[in-house]
Amino acid sequence: MKYIDSERVVIKSWCNDIEENALAQARNLANLPFVFRQVCLMPDTHEGYGMPIGGVIATQGAVVPNAVGVDIGCGMLAVQTSLKEIDQSALKRILGIMRKTIPVGFNHHKESQDESLMPHMEDPALYPEVSRQYRSACKQIGTLGGGNHFIEVQKGSDGHVWFMIHSGSRNIGLKVASRHNRIAVDLNELWHVAVPKKWELAFLPLDSKEAAEYLREMRYCLEFALANRRLMATRVRDAFRDEIPDVTFVEEINIHHNYASMENHFGQNVLVHRKGATSAREGELGIIPGSQGTSSYIVRGKGNPDSFMSCSHGAGRKMGRQAAIRNLDLEAEKKALDEKGILHALRGKKDLEEAAGAYKDIDVVMEEQRDLVDIVVRLEPLAVIKG
Repeated sequence: MKYIDSERVVIKSWCNDIEENALAQARNLANLPFVFRQVCLMPDTHEGYGMPIGGVIATQGAVVPNAVGVDIGCGMLAVQTSLKEIDQSALKRILGIMRKTIPVGFNHHKESQDESLMPHMEDPALYPEVSRQYRSACKQIGTLGGGNHFIEVQKGSDGHVWFMIHSGSRNIGLKVASRHNRIAVDLNELWHVAVPKKWELAFLPLDSKEAAEYLREMRYCLEFALANRRLMATRVRDAFRDEIPDVTFVEEINIHHNYASMENHFGQNVLVHRKGATSAREGELGIIPGSQGTSSYIVRGKGNPDSFMSCSHGAGRKMGRQAAIRNLDLEAEKKALDEKGILHALRGKKDLEEAAGAYKDIDVVMEEQRDLVDIVVRLEPLAVIKG
């Protein structure tokens, strides 16, 4: 971990090769008047909107919507199966069933799903944006989405076949995040706050009704994102059972990596914002995925206070989406996956934005956070469905 102590609070970075724009965003964070004690950068840190992805801050008296991000509740779910081996022909049939039952990309269900699967709102009037998006969300629950979201079947170092899902709160999270960030921007301009607008770090005072409404809707999106992953996991289990009726499953591991929560650190109650970072309290199980074609990890947190008890949420991009499409070689990327025997999602040039070559080396990322987590299981990809 490196110290950068040139700003109002120290920046603690586990990322040894941080890009210039991400570091500039971290410096902005470190100069916010309400940021508590330190800014933490995980090994997968890269540039985001306002706050770098892979960043962790704690605040006193304020919440920053852009320090949570637009895909509120985006996270990971992993499940160990009873299988020790699975042949490719069976795996292909299982993937085929998944594709029929789990919409990906911009697709959603044609019919609303059972409303009992949706998180409960005690009073819809308290959730104005969630209420506006509720009906469409009923068709989006149990869908993967696009970008870097995926379903992956893996072989673990524990000898078991696993499956893993990476997805978030779909359009409802985006709408909630966008609405409340606009409110924060407008109010900050009205108040002539000292935080420059160009930093994209507009905030809401914690004692305001606007902050209360944002946090309430944010928590709903966290619940929706979990319900979304759980419904997909149910359909993944069904796909396995259709092909292998006697397969059984261990209880899921679930974490999210775009959220804010009230926690106690260094003797103070503070609002911890994790944007592309996950909780790593002592003994807590977590998930750190690699990229398409590389290892992923089940980990156990060490509870390191220097990181606000956090760790990375993945490998992290080293190349923007358009840069990946321009610069990576499609045939070379496909060959690398084919040689490993992975059933992958690389088809055309556009798919290069999610190729392994667009991401940091997961082994380096794991080495850089040895003081944050212990590795429990290493998972190697067998098959991938991408959004």
